[in-house]
Amino acid sequence: MDVILLERIAKLGQMGETVKVRDGYARNFLLPQGKALRANAANKARFEAERAVLEARNLERKSEAEQVAEKLDGKTFVVVRSAGETGQLYGSVAARDVVAVLSENGFNIGRNQVDMNNPIKTIGLHEVPLALHADVNVTVTFNVARSADEAERQLKGEDLSSADAIYGIDEEAAAEAAEAAANDPDFNDDEDEANA
Repeated sequence: MDVILLERIAKLGQMGETVKVRDGYARNFLLPQGKALRANAANKARFEAERAVLEARNLERKSEAEQVAEKLDGKTFVVVRSAGETGQLYGSVAARDVVAVLSENGFNIGRNQVDMNNPIKTIGLHEVPLALHADVNVTVTFNVARSADEAERQLKGEDLSSADAIYGIDEEAAAEAAEAAANDPDFNDDEDEANA
């Protein structure tokens, strides 16, 4: 089906372009959402008559999105969730959770603006892209941790998902101790006693 785009749509085209899309995509998404019109002579004339209004509305939405993007850019949000010893979450942090956290912090973002392919399933720092407008994208960081204390430690660069962090094992100290034991002539090795 040929449609006339009423706004810029990523990977499809710019406002005013006539593009060919699948029938279901047009009927179920583009037409009901008011993002496109069927391409025919009457709708082409209608689009040309309304073009100035559509472009003004698009510029207004874009400037609002840019203002929100300036406030959001580089921000970090803490999410406390239950997780196992290996850092695997018992649930997940999905788009609806991202929207809830952002709204708690005063940002009104729609779920369709969260551009996550998969939900977050482990603790750690995760980049979440937001598409505030077709031309305005911003990335925020979600600090997923088991507690507020862990979130602070993760921000300082500590990896809490490894067994070392969980059990407090310092790998360098363990390696030094093993080397010192191997070089110690008084070290009593069980294998030497068994061979004697």
